[in-house]
Amino acid sequence: MAPALQRIVFVTGMSGGGKQTAVRALEDSGYFCIDNLPVPVIPKLLEILGHAADLTKLALVVDAREQRYLGETPKLISEARARGHQVQLVFLDASDEAILRRFSETRRRHPLAPEGAVLDGILAERQLLAELRAMADEVFDTSDTTVHELKRAVQERFSDERATSLNVTISSFGYRYGLPLQADLVLDARFLPNPYFVPDLREHPGSDPRVSKWVLDHQVAKDFLAKVEDLLLFLLPRYRDEGKAYLTVALGCTGGRHRSVALAEALGAALAQHGVRARVRHRDVDRE
Repeated sequence: MAPALQRIVFVTGMSGGGKQTAVRALEDSGYFCIDNLPVPVIPKLLEILGHAADLTKLALVVDAREQRYLGETPKLISEARARGHQVQLVFLDASDEAILRRFSETRRRHPLAPEGAVLDGILAERQLLAELRAMADEVFDTSDTTVHELKRAVQERFSDERATSLNVTISSFGYRYGLPLQADLVLDARFLPNPYFVPDLREHPGSDPRVSKWVLDHQVAKDFLAKVEDLLLFLLPRYRDEGKAYLTVALGCTGGRHRSVALAEALGAALAQHGVRARVRHRDVDRE
C-alpha cells in the first residue's frame, strides 16, 4: 500500500530571495508547511506523516540556517524519492543587488553575517547553497519579481486547479450585531423594502421562498443584485490574478434575518451560473 503522503516540496534558497512568499503560496494551495525544521529530524517526520490519510502534500524549508546539517539534504531527498514520494526541490534566488536592497529596506540582519557586512553573508550563503542550487528542479529568480507575481508563479507550478481557485464566501449579517471582521467587501442593503413590516413574513427568514420572492420581486432589489453581480464578475479574476486565496462578500441589513439572507442566496445562485462556486453563510439569521 502506497503511503498517503505523495508530494513533498523542499523550499530552499537565498535569504531575501522570497522563500516566505513561496511558502505562503504553497500553504494557500493546500500544502502542510514547516519552516526551519532540523534536517536530521525530517526522516522521522516523513515516517510519521507518510501514513496520515488526510495529508498528501508537504512543504519543508531547508536553508542556510541549518549550516552544519545542510549537507545531509541531497541524501534525504534521494531517500524520499526512493520511498515513492514525488519530491521537488525549489530554489529561490535573486541578484546580490536585489538582496542587498531588501535587507537595507527591512533592516534585518543576514543569518550568516549577524555582525558583519550583508554582502559577506550573501557570498558565504551562495557558496553554502551551491550544491542545492545545482540540483534544484525549479529555480525562481525574484530579482525583478513582486510578491504577487512570485506567489502566482509558485501556485501555477505546484497547485492543482481547486487549490489555485479563489475561495468565495457570500455572508449575510445584521448591522445591529456589528460588522463581520473577516469581510473583504461590505454592501449595505438596508435601503431595500423590509419584509419585517409585513406581518405574514416577519417570523420567516429570508431563505423562505415567500420572503425571498417578496424581497427580490422589487425592482430596486433586482437592480441592486444585478450591479453587485457585475461588480464581482469584474473583481474576481483580478483578485485571483493578484494571488488572493479567499474573498468574503458581506451583505448586511438591519437584523441580518430577511433582506441580506435573500440577497446572499440569490447572489450565490447568480454567480454559480457563471461557474463561480461560492459558499453562502448567514451569520445572524437565527438571532431573535
